[in-house]
Amino acid sequence: MPDYGHELRFGVFITPAADQASAALELAQLADAVGLDLVTFQDHPYQARFLDTWTLLSVVAARTSNVRVAPNVANLPLRPPVVLARSVASLDLISGGRVELGLGAGTFWDAIAAVGGPRRTARESVDALAEAIDVIRAVWSTDGSPVRHEGEHYRVVGAHPGPPPAHDVEIWLGAYKPRMLALTGAEADGWLPSLGYIELDELAAANARIDDAAANAGRRAADVRRLLNLNEPFDAERLAELTLTTGMSTYILSVSSGDEIRRFAEEVAPAARELVESERGRGGGVREPAPNRVGGAEPDPSRPATADQRAAGRHLIDVHDALRAELERLRDLVEHVGHGTVDPTDVRSFINRMTIRQNNWTLGAFCESYCRVVTQHHTLEDRAVFPHLRRSDPELVPVLDRLAAEHETIADLLERVDGALVELVAADHDGIGGVKTTVDRLADTLLSHFAYEERELVEPLTRHGFY
Repeated sequence: MPDYGHELRFGVFITPAADQASAALELAQLADAVGLDLVTFQDHPYQARFLDTWTLLSVVAARTSNVRVAPNVANLPLRPPVVLARSVASLDLISGGRVELGLGAGTFWDAIAAVGGPRRTARESVDALAEAIDVIRAVWSTDGSPVRHEGEHYRVVGAHPGPPPAHDVEIWLGAYKPRMLALTGAEADGWLPSLGYIELDELAAANARIDDAAANAGRRAADVRRLLNLNEPFDAERLAELTLTTGMSTYILSVSSGDEIRRFAEEVAPAARELVESERGRGGGVREPAPNRVGGAEPDPSRPATADQRAAGRHLIDVHDALRAELERLRDLVEHVGHGTVDPTDVRSFINRMTIRQNNWTLGAFCESYCRVVTQHHTLEDRAVFPHLRRSDPELVPVLDRLAAEHETIADLLERVDGALVELVAADHDGIGGVKTTVDRLADTLLSHFAYEERELVEPLTRHGFY
């Protein structure tokens, strides 16, 4: 099977035990702090020992800044699609575009029926899921058309659409059998199986079914992200091999301790990314386009760098990738304001929560959050990195001066975006054009800044470290 070229992502699957609610929240917050991409919880509303998944996801979203959250997977038979769509969209708006939707057709039918849910056959459950996807996407639509669906399992008669989510929420299906795999290829944004329900040597055949269904629906195979729930730790080499040979690219590890999360984030994830990027760079796989990404200068071949040394530059790029994603969410929110689907005050709230705003755009502050992955330090004083590089490499002084000046420019542009939104809230006329212009200028400045910083600092950071 091919490498679909998707960006590697890493997340965790945390048991939502009601008698360990605080522990579940702490693990989710740790996953955010160490730079993982995703926090997920299973959804079994009939299970009295578990917390309600949407309530838990909402609290996690409120207590984190960057990590995405998702049910793994939502129990469709007990969550009507219109209500589920609005729950997802609401949390996505509140969190600044950090929600994805894992969705399942249902199982454990005795338990579902015991709490008043339907009892469906395997065929009926797939048919109901297909109908639900149509309904959910219609509710998220921004065209204003009433939602109408006359199906065997769901009937919606002229419901008002909305609210639309802050970003294009992906729907990932937990699928194993042929009809579910075909539905995944034809309709879904991702495939989310779990080891234990599928074996590693079965991934290729399942992916082939998804690819065939995607082609029959006029889609590319790469339109479907490939995720995998891991019930035990894998090393980086094994995950890299899975990515390059089967196309799996998002790995979600079942965890119960902070040590498991730290090892996954600090050791496995960066090493797997490095192995995959190295192989893709040699032509061994297809890389997802990243037009605004510059990988940095190559290290001096006479002084080969160790994995620990390369990690410093790698983490600078990881930070920038997270901030690029935040920028895209900001632009999505501004577009929604233009369509009248999001209140401008919500966008201002998102800006004030952005990591780039909180950290005042200094590399030292980036390290405060991200450099702990490599150094294990819990804090790092602001502006620690630039003085270190000035001392270590005097030739970098002009570069560091330029970067420091750009930090001030970016801070000013963020203030201007905020000010434009204030004016939009107070104005009696449509002032969204001014907001878009300011955001576009911010985006151009940021992307140029990121590219320059990566080009000029990745190699020095490899040689000198962060401090």
